Amino acid sequence: MTTMSLPDTSLPDTAPLPVAAPPADLAELDDQHLLRLIHDEPASSRTRAAACEVLVARYELLVSSCARRYQGSPESTDELMQVGYVGLMKAINRFDPDFGTSLAPYALACVSGEIKRHFRDRRWQVRVKRSAQELVLEMRTATADLSQQLQRTPTEDELACHLRVDPADIRAARSADLGFSAWSLDAPLSDETEAGSLADLLGQEDPQMEHAVDMAALGAHWDELPKRQQRILLLRFYGNMTQAEIGQQLGLSQMHVSRLISQSLSYLRERLLGPDQSELADEPAGVPAQAGAPEKIGAP
Repeated sequence: MTTMSLPDTSLPDTAPLPVAAPPADLAELDDQHLLRLIHDEPASSRTRAAACEVLVARYELLVSSCARRYQGSPESTDELMQVGYVGLMKAINRFDPDFGTSLAPYALACVSGEIKRHFRDRRWQVRVKRSAQELVLEMRTATADLSQQLQRTPTEDELACHLRVDPADIRAARSADLGFSAWSLDAPLSDETEAGSLADLLGQEDPQMEHAVDMAALGAHWDELPKRQQRILLLRFYGNMTQAEIGQQLGLSQMHVSRLISQSLSYLRERLLGPDQSELADEPAGVPAQAGAPEKIGAP
């Protein structure tokens, strides 16, 4: 008995898999068919990429309308359009045609959310709470709308009423808005060649600031000294008189003047620094530490 072998009609392992031909004109398909095509085709499919391009072009006006809401921001329109297209692509890739029939509402939410996220995460120079950031964006839109309606700039109360928030939140949002952008200290003040920088306008640290603070603290206890001891300290440290000259003018001995100066400085030092720190403080040059029994503070 002779057996006949049939020809092998199976494809070799290396043969390419058949690829479905793309539709003749994707632009004629509605959103649902395009989304079904995107959902079913693999990520590397050219047909899928072409369907995405059709939907992106179809919803360009939606992205543009979302970007125009932020025309008053420092970000350029082109940059916002690019961010909006990122949100649109997320909406197209995530939309499931089995659970929805309209892409527009979902795309609007994704595009708006992507632009808001861009402002929240990329544009703020100072870390601000998310609630304050969102209120700043809403306040900008509300300000433009109310300005057109009222023909003037709206007040804080009008903005708060329109946005249904407390006026204190509006003030906090305005303060937070100051952290949205920052100026470089090296930025030129004008377009001129030898224009100064912003740093040139900033004041330097005043070396007398600490001295002013110390004098203010001293003034709080100055009147606690007797008038005679106040006069002695003024003659000594502001009149630059020696102890002998002070004693001659007031009819006191140099030793008595020295004792009064030492007592007065010790009292003020204790009032300013506390008893523990006062004991560690150095005595001023030329003034004895404790020369004799101190005169009672408050004595004439």
